[in-house]
Amino acid sequence: MAFSENLQFLRTQANMTQEQLAEILEVSRQSVSKWEGGQSFPEMETLLRLCDLYEVDLDTLLRGSVEKSRVEDTAQYDRFMNLFSWRVALSVGAIILGVAVLGFLEAYGVSEAVCAAMFLLVVTVSVVVLVASGIQYSAFCKEHPTIVDFYDQKQRSAFQRKFVWLISGGVGAILFGVVLLTLGEQFLEEKFYGDQMAAVFLAIVAGAVTAFVYGGLQSGKYNVEKYNRENNPTPEVKARQGLICTICGILMVSVTALYVGLGLALDLWGTAWWVFAVGGILCGVVNIALDPYRGMD
Repeated sequence: MAFSENLQFLRTQANMTQEQLAEILEVSRQSVSKWEGGQSFPEMETLLRLCDLYEVDLDTLLRGSVEKSRVEDTAQYDRFMNLFSWRVALSVGAIILGVAVLGFLEAYGVSEAVCAAMFLLVVTVSVVVLVASGIQYSAFCKEHPTIVDFYDQKQRSAFQRKFVWLISGGVGAILFGVVLLTLGEQFLEEKFYGDQMAAVFLAIVAGAVTAFVYGGLQSGKYNVEKYNRENNPTPEVKARQGLICTICGILMVSVTALYVGLGLALDLWGTAWWVFAVGGILCGVVNIALDPYRGMD
């Protein structure tokens, strides 16, 4: 499909007349007519404005088929985001599950040093996966700053039905864990109730949090408009995003240092895990408070 056909297809899909397009581009209607008729070619600046206007990359506009790209995931965006969602969700869940396993091991007499070493190993692997996934995501965004929205309403509706079960199932699992804790306190002997029941509850929470994170990332995957907007930010938005990253980085480093300090000084390796939860909550508050796009979605 030639540029002239691509332009005509994009303009028609946007329910826009030649006069309206000409007004936006600040050219004459005759110029637009000649472009669509293959009689002339716009300047590079105008081509870039067309790419921004219709959210299409320059190569597809000039040499590809825009119509075909509208129904195909040429950048493999869906596959990449699915893998990214699973890696992040499982890594976050693994950290919480590591705390649960720590409780089980301590309950069965494994030395605290071994327990702490195993937990830090789980945290290390999870953090490495999170960092690597973040780097890959940044690289993908730089390579594909604009994605054509190829999802149809059927796909979005199918995900929404799945999303409801991910969130409600996670909430239900946590409530079920609370019920188990309550019943355990009433009917189990004290030697079976302490660390073991707390570990079981944390294992359930790990599964629920994994579902929450995965569901949230998958929900964001379908918001292609937001993806395009965030990867083509204004200078003001870039500054705000940098501030958020800096604050959250300082928070999580401080939380990790606090946890290690409490573990070394007061031997609280098994009970000081709550500092990570506090750090996560504070990062969430920072993101909400400083979100440059708050109120736009």
